[in-house]
Amino acid sequence: MNRFALNSATTRRWPLPDLLAGCADAGVANVGLWREDLAPCGVERAAALVRDHGLTVTSLCRGGFFAEPGWYDENRRAIDEAAAIGAPALVLVSGGLPPGSRDVDAARAHVGEAIGALVPHALAAGVRLAIEPLHPMFCADRCVVATLGQALDLARPYPPEAVGVVVDTYHLWWDDQVWAQLARAGREDRIACFQVADWVTPLPAGVLLGRGLPGAGCVELRRFREAVDAAGYTGPIEVEVFAEEVWSRPGREVLDETIAGYLAHVA
Repeated sequence: MNRFALNSATTRRWPLPDLLAGCADAGVANVGLWREDLAPCGVERAAALVRDHGLTVTSLCRGGFFAEPGWYDENRRAIDEAAAIGAPALVLVSGGLPPGSRDVDAARAHVGEAIGALVPHALAAGVRLAIEPLHPMFCADRCVVATLGQALDLARPYPPEAVGVVVDTYHLWWDDQVWAQLARAGREDRIACFQVADWVTPLPAGVLLGRGLPGAGCVELRRFREAVDAAGYTGPIEVEVFAEEVWSRPGREVLDETIAGYLAHVA
């Protein structure tokens, strides 16, 4: 349990003060947070609440969306928020194709250039930029980075302490190259964040919400954990689930079930 982290996306409707108190009461020491979690009370108050409960923030989500107007300033703000909240990594979801474009290669190249533009600010803030590859079905509108290999290629020009990658089982379980790429990520010291969620079928109409708590689907979660361990990653393991059925339940009930699934299928 010392590595377990609850990502606040899993209990999306649990207000941040209640989530932090619930984690502390359950003996959970680590939380991954989203920027919208911080907005109701402000970053400074959120950071104080985290400290008051003796918790550690494992990541802040999200930056990226580099095809959007104003991406540079927005990502600088996200880096500053991560530093203020004590998050060592800012998760980057690259964004999809620019409006009217079909050029995936150009869009992906722009992601690499955009990350490079942010590296000096991230290094100064002590925040690692963490590139998250998403399942290819999200390539058009959400993330042109679809494999771990692509994420590592984008990270390669920059120092490992500045740019790493996110390993998310929901997005990577299908890829037969992922095991070799996990080993590569270890050699290159690039694993900045490890997130687990199961893949459940049939997928709902909102495909993004087709995740399950550990053990609810078909992903070899423990194999991923063992491969990440073998790559030298010893950091937190976030459970991050997007599912309406999960969100509709009380936060503490979901937390307890999440812990049980983590212990049975991941640890």
